[in-house]
Amino acid sequence: MGLLYVIPTPVGNLEDITMRALRLLREAEFILAEDTRTSSKLLKHFDIQTPMYSHHKFNEHKTVGSIAERIADCQGHVALISDAGTPAISDPGFLLVRECARNGIQVQCLPGATAFVPALVSSALPCDKFVFEGFLPQKKGRQTRLNLLKNEERTIIFYESPYRVLKTLTQLSEIFGGNRHAATVREISKLHEECMRGTLDELIEHFKKNEPRGEFVLLVGGKDDTEKTEHRETDE
Repeated sequence: MGLLYVIPTPVGNLEDITMRALRLLREAEFILAEDTRTSSKLLKHFDIQTPMYSHHKFNEHKTVGSIAERIADCQGHVALISDAGTPAISDPGFLLVRECARNGIQVQCLPGATAFVPALVSSALPCDKFVFEGFLPQKKGRQTRLNLLKNEERTIIFYESPYRVLKTLTQLSEIFGGNRHAATVREISKLHEECMRGTLDELIEHFKKNEPRGEFVLLVGGKDDTEKTEHRETDE
């Protein structure tokens, strides 16, 4: 029976890929990629000739069963990659991992690149406990989700596109309070990587003057003891 390797790929700097990841990509019977056009650049850079097939959010529900069968029939291993970072973390991959597990196919995930970990550490917000939310719903359920999170005491992590950063920060300020500590980290591991720290209102003012560019990780500090005390006093 074959084996599925879930392999993280760089989120920006190609030097962040591991030697083990490169070896397993070369030795795989085939590679499943979120976007073959994007991944072909990575494989070409490292001179990897392994056959590659599409596995993305638009086809994974229909193909996950047949792909699992192919993996089961392999004599070696199959590699799963996404455009950047670790598959299944706000990217396709979970359904295939679950299907393989259900069918007794061994799954191993390599340690490696993912955007939210370096963003969390560089944010200077507490990182001993945190909640990863990924992308918020764009419309339906968005307000409800944020209201559920406003009393969360752990650092909260979101992914966001540059086109919605200001909108999301404004909504967070309205629901969490403008004085809540937060950070934005963009273009992780790339030339123009940037980490901005401040209150939600301070970050809003910054991005009103500076157009957001690149992929963002938004981090919001948990509701601290001062906020909880003030809330109790108000209730009384």
